[in-house]
Amino acid sequence: MSHLQTVSHPSPEHDPPANATPSSEQALRPADADLLDAYSQAVIGVVRQVGPAVISVTGRPEERPQGLGSGFLISADGLAITNSHVVHGRRRLRTETQDGDLLEAEVVGDDPATDLALLKLAARDLPTVELGDSAALQAGQLVIALGHPLGFHSTVSTGVVSALGRAMRSQQGRLIESVVQHTAPLNPGNSGGPLLDSRGRVVGINTAIIALAQGIGFAVPANTGCRSELPRPSSICRGGSCANSTCSRIRRSW
Repeated sequence: MSHLQTVSHPSPEHDPPANATPSSEQALRPADADLLDAYSQAVIGVVRQVGPAVISVTGRPEERPQGLGSGFLISADGLAITNSHVVHGRRRLRTETQDGDLLEAEVVGDDPATDLALLKLAARDLPTVELGDSAALQAGQLVIALGHPLGFHSTVSTGVVSALGRAMRSQQGRLIESVVQHTAPLNPGNSGGPLLDSRGRVVGINTAIIALAQGIGFAVPANTGCRSELPRPSSICRGGSCANSTCSRIRRSW
């Protein structure tokens, strides 16, 4: 005998009247509605705050293949962070802002061992993001991913921190530690885009997914890209600590 149970509509004699109101268990309580609205407002606020500082990163039109990724601005004079695997092997790139402005960019720092790179855009007075302290993240915390996956500009996805302290190999085989695992959906083109907390602070740089898996994304922690100094324009230093708890400034040597 089958142990499966079908799911069907109740027979007519058990159907509720057409004008019946939902029970208290079925109806959405005002407190629940308020929570959902607060969640939506938090995400909307972050998108409005950070969206203008998120850029798409591609190769120059004459290059084949061009590649596709995301990044975010950390200084008004055009410094931006992205993934090394997005830009590796290129010196000059093309970026696009949320408003559709096309800006030339130069790679001024590339660290494949941490999958991070630093760009310099040919513009000034640009919007920026605030770098947060990824060491303060907790499992279950709301996170928001912004980027340009598959060429769809200004795409937003949300999730939670699934686990902390993961480790993964860079393309050069070096171990990247303290990686953030999260459930915000990622697709090709999200690489290099920011992972944000509910206050709009960057807590990670989205870098990888597991093929065929669902809800498993990885981000390099923001503290890895937030060092007290860059020893030379062509590299990003490793093995230091953040200059301060909010990681609000990155010193550079030029």
